[in-house]
Amino acid sequence: MSVALVKERYTSKVGEVVLGATSEQGGTRTSTITVGGDSALPFLHFEGELKNRPVIAMEVNDIVPTWNETIMNQFGDVLNNPAAWAKKCVEEFKADLIYLKLNGADPDGENRSPEDCARIVKEVLAAVGVPLIVVGCDNDDKNNEIMAVIAEAAAGENLLIGLAEQDNYKSITAAAMVHKHTIIARSPLDINICKQLNILINEMGLALNKIVIDPMIGGLGFGIEYAYSIMERARLGSLANDKMLSMPMICTVGYESNRCKEANASADEFPGWGDLQDRGVLWEAMTASAMLQAGASILIMRNPAAVRLVQKNIADMMSK
Repeated sequence: MSVALVKERYTSKVGEVVLGATSEQGGTRTSTITVGGDSALPFLHFEGELKNRPVIAMEVNDIVPTWNETIMNQFGDVLNNPAAWAKKCVEEFKADLIYLKLNGADPDGENRSPEDCARIVKEVLAAVGVPLIVVGCDNDDKNNEIMAVIAEAAAGENLLIGLAEQDNYKSITAAAMVHKHTIIARSPLDINICKQLNILINEMGLALNKIVIDPMIGGLGFGIEYAYSIMERARLGSLANDKMLSMPMICTVGYESNRCKEANASADEFPGWGDLQDRGVLWEAMTASAMLQAGASILIMRNPAAVRLVQKNIADMMSK
């Protein structure tokens, strides 16, 4: 006896966002990436169309990061060269995009000039053909300076730039509009602020298909369940035709999962936790897989071994 599955029918879908621009579109990318477009909850192929697969952006820093050695050892001698680092991520680890974090701009660190930051962005653009995500340091005023110069220097490339936040969105939004880029709208795990920020950005004149949501997340064991619930509400809102929640979501998986003690503490310190190398890989991969199930379209990752696991997970889940 066969039993018919009860299927949800939604009235709308997640909006589509295109990242990057080919030469025909005014940029230099060898291809573009489209995210979003789903008309069902994640991986429920029987309920609707899952139009574009989730993608992985690997993180590259403009200065050598202070990550744990289990990650850094996998990159070899490229960590002091952002262009070579990005090239390795694409060619060896098969990253879909590059996420370039300009920590060197921090006034309390190297305090790199906007022009120097723009030079690094152009070097990475020349080294790889995939679309770029570019964000600044953790100083809002400096970010406003550098992103304006970067947006102009890479005009037409359709970078995904950030971070636009509730108290600091106007300069980055204006730069994106003038120079034809897409922006990351980041809100602090609050669905109402998320929606309001999208409204404010859209009211400035930036189209909704030029916005990607960063809801902010937690790593495995450190707030991931709250992040999941916020993301799920956003996805359900988009499927219910709430246009101000309809954007694809991006998640800083590598950063959040590797802030956790469990991803860094040695087996000597906590013998019951097992080998650090395996644990670190699984901590990032499990965080990523949870975010996929919550509706993430773009995962920002660090650990190449975790990237390989999640690439296989995405392929398996997208298979009908």
